[in-house]
Amino acid sequence: MSAPAAEHVQRNQPLGVPPLALTGERTLPDVPAENYWFQRHLVVYRWIARRCAGLEVVDLACGEGYGTAALAERAARVVGVDANPEAHEHARLRYSRPGVRFVRDLVESFADPCDAVVFLQTIEHVENPCAILERVRALLRPGGMAYVSTPNVLTLAPPGADRSGNPWHVHEYRADEFRALCAGVFGRVELLGLFHARMLRAHEFAISAGWDALHPRLGLTRSFYDRFVPAISTGDFALRTEAEGADLERALDFVAVLRP
Repeated sequence: MSAPAAEHVQRNQPLGVPPLALTGERTLPDVPAENYWFQRHLVVYRWIARRCAGLEVVDLACGEGYGTAALAERAARVVGVDANPEAHEHARLRYSRPGVRFVRDLVESFADPCDAVVFLQTIEHVENPCAILERVRALLRPGGMAYVSTPNVLTLAPPGADRSGNPWHVHEYRADEFRALCAGVFGRVELLGLFHARMLRAHEFAISAGWDALHPRLGLTRSFYDRFVPAISTGDFALRTEAEGADLERALDFVAVLRP
């Protein structure tokens, strides 16, 4: 297998922290070409962190560890759990500090109780989603809450396709499917949608006005997106509820807030 291209490997890692390469299985910070996806995930972690102040939190399938670190900005203690040896070692070396630890374990076998479970952008990767959600529920102390997210197949897949083609995804969900999956295990389900805002919303309008036909003819594609993508921030996304008028069928991702 050939080595990954340099632009798909993390840049500027702290001394002694091995950089990770993009595989398509998880997103990474410190890869400029990946910044859209990183910010899209980070904004949800930060939204959850504000709701976990003072709590003991478990971040299941934590990957590189950036989300665990974001949760730790508000939580009392956070455990990041991931089975991948390279991701676990990277996270342990880069993000461990008082109140934060990383455990190499499977989602199916991790058993430490907590006040909140975070399980983002992973349920689409598993063969047994009901069993995984039951494991998530079992980890919660009385009064606990879980946060689970997944991409919306209607906006992830190409127009007219049933799925995105991501080889790591076992099942991709529409809003009603995801809600029903969660409601089969949890007594209370609130579903939010993640949408483009600010700069990314303006980009959507530009595309609808013909930008995608124009930039190749002008030879601007590479120069524009080499600047545009790294400039994306969490402020270019917004989480909205159905009560706020959100059309979940147009959402990028779904975020389920779950109570037993």
